[in-house]
Amino acid sequence: MTSTADRNRAIKLVDEARRDGARLKAACAELGIGLNTYRRWLRGGEDRRPTAARPRPRHALSDAERRAVLAACHRPEYASLPPAQIVPRLLDEHHRYLASESTFYRILRAEGEQNRRGRTQPPRPQRAPVSHRADRPNAVWTWDITYLPSPVRGVYFYLYLIIDIYSRKIVGAEVFEQENALNSARLIERTVLRERCHDTPLVLHADNGSAMKGSTVRATLERLGIIRSHSRPRVSDDNPFSEALFRHCKYRPDYPVDGFRDLPEAREWVLGFERWYNHEHRHSAIRFVTPAQRHAGDDREILARRARLYERAHAENPGRWSGKTRNWQPVGAVWLNPDKDEHGHKAQLEAA
Repeated sequence: MTSTADRNRAIKLVDEARRDGARLKAACAELGIGLNTYRRWLRGGEDRRPTAARPRPRHALSDAERRAVLAACHRPEYASLPPAQIVPRLLDEHHRYLASESTFYRILRAEGEQNRRGRTQPPRPQRAPVSHRADRPNAVWTWDITYLPSPVRGVYFYLYLIIDIYSRKIVGAEVFEQENALNSARLIERTVLRERCHDTPLVLHADNGSAMKGSTVRATLERLGIIRSHSRPRVSDDNPFSEALFRHCKYRPDYPVDGFRDLPEAREWVLGFERWYNHEHRHSAIRFVTPAQRHAGDDREILARRARLYERAHAENPGRWSGKTRNWQPVGAVWLNPDKDEHGHKAQLEAA
């Protein structure tokens, strides 16, 4: 917005140019202003645009509704959660719909309370060559091993995690002092017994480390009737589900970045993380239900209840919705490393 002093200076320059023989249009164009702008400035008067009365949007939230949104975000149990987590929890725990997630974000930005958190880097696009389809729990698992720090430099504990890609549930987790194929075989066998899926077709996808491909692991998988699947050699991003889970684990607020004192402390923390992740965390990829709810098949009833609450909110304030209500339909089948070519999917599945 041009100040009064700058306007007067522009008028003076245009007038000088006209006295020297320049045309008005050319002089205004040289300053980057139009003829109507020059004439309006010439008439004088202050710019009334900043103080002009603007009508309030018909369907805008009232001050009381905005305060209710902020109050929900300030609740101790929601203070560290983004709106994407808060809205489903309000629906499930309090049976309340206050506003859409975008409205939550807009109000938080207006109040200076929306800031980027965490130490994560932007994700890189991943391209994977092998596909497996999971249309039920215990159809496709992926697993990996990561380091957990100890107080001694160079000494680590080893976290083994198995995740079901259909439900995102952690079905197996254990911390060991060593990384070897024997520990891997023990964890796989315990997980199969816990999930009671010995007689069901199951794919287990892993990287190419020795702890994943040793003879002990191969023999265990063959005995349990599990189909082996591995990432490409020297490619670190063919196992995205496990990698994302490790990132989620290590960026938890209570993760001890200075290291675990001993093995029992590491196991206790991992057990707490597993309980939180499976039974409290609303996962964005499965319509913000918990992995345990999806694994048990309870997500359909929960999502249907959310859909009814959204329909009720839409009926009460239809003008606040530009189109259809949010999609709360259950997520269907999940692919591990899906290929863009549909025919490539079928060929790889048949080969597997």
